[in-house]
Amino acid sequence: MKRLFFLISLLISPSLFGQQVLNLDSLLGLLPNAKEEKSTVELYYLIGQQVENSEPELAKSYYRRALDLSKKIGYPVGEIKFAHNYTFVLNMEGKFDSALYYNLKAIDLAKEIQDSLHLGKALLNTGTVYRYLSEYEIAAEYYQQGKMVFDQIGEEDMKGFILNLLQILYSDLGWHQRSIEVGKEALSYYEQANDPIILATVLNNLGLPYSRLGQNEKAIPLYYRALKLGESIRDFNIQGTALLNLGDSYEQTQDFLNMEKNFSKALELFEQMDRKDGKIIALRGLSIARLYQKQFQQALDLINQSLDLADENNFPVERQKSLLHLSNVFFALNDIGKARKFMKEASILADKIINDEIQEKTLELEKKYESEKQKNQILNLEAENAAQMAISQKRILVIWILVILAASLTIIGLLIQRKNLHKQRLQEQRIRELETEKQLTAAEAVIKGEEQERSRLAKELHDGLGGLLSGIKFSFQTMKGNLVLTHENARLFERSLDMLDTSIMEMRRVAHNLMPENLIKFGLDAALRDFCEDINQTGVIDLRYQSFGLQGEPIDQTSSISIYRIVQELVNNILKHAEARNGLVQITKTGKQVLLDVEDDGKGFEHSKMLLSNGIGWSNIKSRLEYLNAKFTLDSAPGKGSSIHIEIELP
Repeated sequence: MKRLFFLISLLISPSLFGQQVLNLDSLLGLLPNAKEEKSTVELYYLIGQQVENSEPELAKSYYRRALDLSKKIGYPVGEIKFAHNYTFVLNMEGKFDSALYYNLKAIDLAKEIQDSLHLGKALLNTGTVYRYLSEYEIAAEYYQQGKMVFDQIGEEDMKGFILNLLQILYSDLGWHQRSIEVGKEALSYYEQANDPIILATVLNNLGLPYSRLGQNEKAIPLYYRALKLGESIRDFNIQGTALLNLGDSYEQTQDFLNMEKNFSKALELFEQMDRKDGKIIALRGLSIARLYQKQFQQALDLINQSLDLADENNFPVERQKSLLHLSNVFFALNDIGKARKFMKEASILADKIINDEIQEKTLELEKKYESEKQKNQILNLEAENAAQMAISQKRILVIWILVILAASLTIIGLLIQRKNLHKQRLQEQRIRELETEKQLTAAEAVIKGEEQERSRLAKELHDGLGGLLSGIKFSFQTMKGNLVLTHENARLFERSLDMLDTSIMEMRRVAHNLMPENLIKFGLDAALRDFCEDINQTGVIDLRYQSFGLQGEPIDQTSSISIYRIVQELVNNILKHAEARNGLVQITKTGKQVLLDVEDDGKGFEHSKMLLSNGIGWSNIKSRLEYLNAKFTLDSAPGKGSSIHIEIELP
């Protein structure tokens, strides 16, 4: 039940730097006599920390009071601590942009007052927000910077906290075994400390990779330990997270009674906290449990409640997951029409979510590119102005000297002018080189961003939608043995199973096209060979693949992906337009040079029109060729097939 992961990661606090559980009533009793001083700021933060998991809005109000007092008495450390604490609550609420804003301000302020300790904390908090935003590379950079700061100041107490952050990052990246190793190290560290909140957090986090690897016998005891710690300190968030995790694990082990028990307890806690996202997931989990127990009407009522909450509070991802389960319920009720209707609605919503994410990423890349472009223009103008000022000063000097020694300085003036012209040409050449370099950098950023997004979407399709479709198939097969159907309904049932198998195969094909695993695991040669073999299996064309010299020094991953996408696009063009019977893909590597030839015996085309084409496919090929700084020749004519020859110089 992968849907639990987003909520769980949201519960990891970037502000838990040794937070202690204190007596709230005792702290509140200190407020009436508190003065406007630093100790009162710290008191506000302590009170907020005790209630942030159960009453987040109340905690935020105390944190804002701490910020106001810090500004009033000139206490910059208090302002930095505001970011540490306030953004924890913002992260729980999913307000990541606001959290990022405050953490970046904290970094600047810590640098300004030269406070290394709080600078390190702010860097780690910022990395955590980027991780929530799925910007894993940027998150890793901030984590590394924070670790370096703490290493420099010898802050050993931060070791366990950084290990916990790395454990979560490795889990996000799918490195489950590495996540387990780091998580065990973090657990060993915090078992010796008197900090039940972060110990429970580490236990919950460590259970996740075990669960993802199907090792629920190891995950379940960790979740129970976290649950007991949460109960001992009355932390509802920790308890709710552990209960959701237990429900997930018991579903995987098909222990449906324990699954229902834990989701019911989680629902009660999230209702007390009025946490809408937790209630949506818990209701859906209960519906799944009732479906497994063949209590179809109760399953339908529960999933409808989950859907209503998702609609009211604008949770599109949770709505999509609940729609898929609603489809399962109607399949179980043998209402195929409604089942297909809600499955289609879930599919449309999933496409919209993916498209929104792609558009958001594309806009970010465009903004980043435009920002860099404007920055370069400003730098160029400043350089030109500086050069003009220097020239003007020299001219004034020449004029004064010419008054005294006209004849001699005429020659000197000519030499200076010649020198300036030469210098200007050098500057212009350097500017052109810098512009070319920036364009290549921007192209590389766009291509890498595209491939990262393809990889992420492929994982989402394979792990998320693939698992859900397989679950639907399991439900169908379970029902098949328990239902008495007419001949017509049996035929319709078998047809639905066939359609489901087709959907699973199509999903896997799309995921493979987005980011082929063979390219990452075994390199370019194996990926291209598998691609050509897959094309041959369709029977549309006889596509031969030949490679020479690829067994030596491997090609770097970025170049490999670009070459693979070029071949993929060229072959797709052959299939769509060439009407060819035979094709050839040949790649040769000699030293740093790669030669690529793609040929077919199809109907051909006017290659001059092709070169001027603005189609998406040809535009993608040209952008990747420009990124690789490749040369190419195109040979084709109507009725004579086509051939493209590409020469690439590797870095």
